[in-house]
Amino acid sequence: MLATAPPEEKLDPRVKRTRSLIEQAFNALISEKGFQSITVQDITERAEVNRATFYAHFSDKFALLEHSIRQSFRQELEKRTLSACHYSDENLQALIVTVCEFVAQSNTNCRVSENQFESLLEMKVKKQVQELLEMWLRKFGSEIDPKLAAIAASWTAYGLALQWSHEKNRPPADVYARQIFSLVAGNLRLKANLAVAA
Repeated sequence: MLATAPPEEKLDPRVKRTRSLIEQAFNALISEKGFQSITVQDITERAEVNRATFYAHFSDKFALLEHSIRQSFRQELEKRTLSACHYSDENLQALIVTVCEFVAQSNTNCRVSENQFESLLEMKVKKQVQELLEMWLRKFGSEIDPKLAAIAASWTAYGLALQWSHEKNRPPADVYARQIFSLVAGNLRLKANLAVAA
């Protein structure tokens, strides 16, 4: 599990259900209208909750967007059990594929290109990738500071995934991940014995 698991995991089931309704309404509206066009009123009407309930969970639609991106990517990592793993070439490859697919899917779901959405997506995905890589490196070691290595690798993985997501005739994510693997892995500066041990 990632070290920064959000507090909603400990929430009352009724609170979780309400939050889930708000999130589902928000995600549907983003696909239909784009983030800029959505209002809190739109979200509350679709979720069938009142505005006071919305504001009890989120300060505004930007906070909801941030939460939604973080949770969606975290679920992808957990679905592939990457947050419970250790470093191996196979796990790093799976992480790269996850980033590529998530970025491409997120850009597809957001109906129009919006700077706020793209910058928040980038920030949240890179942060979670960094935290995961840093956890792996702290367990197994790196020739340089694990935090710096994880930052460099997360930026590389995200940047290359974003480039891939904009290509019209892009190869499958797993093929692309193999092509860029050494670029991402090179930033991790793993100790020589790790590649053999992993």
